[in-house]
Amino acid sequence: MTGTRGPAGGGNGAGGRRDAEALKRRIRELAEERDAVIISHYYCVPDVHDVADFVGDSLGLSQEARRSPRAVVVFCGVHFMAETASVLCPDKTVLLANPDAGCPMADMITPEALRRRKEELPGVPVLTYVNSSAAVKALSDLCCTSANVTAVMRSLEGDRVLMTPDRNLALRTQSLVPEKEILLWPGFCPTHHRLNLAEVRKLKEEHPGALVLAHPECQPKILAEADVVGSTSGIIKTCLESDREEFVILTEEGVIYPLRRQRPDRAFLTPATPMVCPNMKKNSLEDVLHALETLTPVIKVPEEIRVPALRAVERMLAVPRD
Repeated sequence: MTGTRGPAGGGNGAGGRRDAEALKRRIRELAEERDAVIISHYYCVPDVHDVADFVGDSLGLSQEARRSPRAVVVFCGVHFMAETASVLCPDKTVLLANPDAGCPMADMITPEALRRRKEELPGVPVLTYVNSSAAVKALSDLCCTSANVTAVMRSLEGDRVLMTPDRNLALRTQSLVPEKEILLWPGFCPTHHRLNLAEVRKLKEEHPGALVLAHPECQPKILAEADVVGSTSGIIKTCLESDREEFVILTEEGVIYPLRRQRPDRAFLTPATPMVCPNMKKNSLEDVLHALETLTPVIKVPEEIRVPALRAVERMLAVPRD
């Protein structure tokens, strides 16, 4: 069977869009044949959620890939996530469903730029968000996620820390760990950064009983409007455990699908400006099928980068949670 790669919406140029359910069945059959585990980030399209073995946050997915006994990992996400899976699973074949799916924030820092900044700040430790390339992780002392950043920050020795690449997450961390001087890198997530304060306030006015949840990649002015600030998984967990009837969700709209599926009796509200990560949405069923059929494109981090990057990730995992 020859794979045909279509656009993210699921079309194929030769004969119109394949039936989604038939595609899903073929993908699951082929995953068994290839000894493959399919993992998808929350921000991917619902069809990709449906065919995945695991849906979750980026680091959590790489850890699932590491635990899986399968020899092949099909990562539905963006490039740095597949790199992290390669760092953690050097003995497995890691495929990125859509090789054009990148991350603008991860691209806002390069190894060369980080090296120059480290030379300007001798002795200052570098804490890097997992939303970064393996090459940048390799130059860092520790990594962090949006869920564990405060504990990891407190674990670092010294009064000053350079935090890369997300300035909004760093500003949030500075407010929670005032004993440290956190030096910022000017990166940001375009999807979270563009949230409109007026739209958020309008939603709150229209739904005064709603619980407002925001991702820490949002700007401080947005976080100030939230009742809960948390990671993607943390936002979902809070919504599922809450007895509120309405929720204002201030993160990428991909989280709405699993929330509505598990809690159809609740209202999940989003701002008027769509919160969409265009790169995540590039991953389609056709991409997953093509990856399984061809076992491409392979993401393989070279050992000279993988080993120090793994060290930064494992140091993070060794830090006790707050």
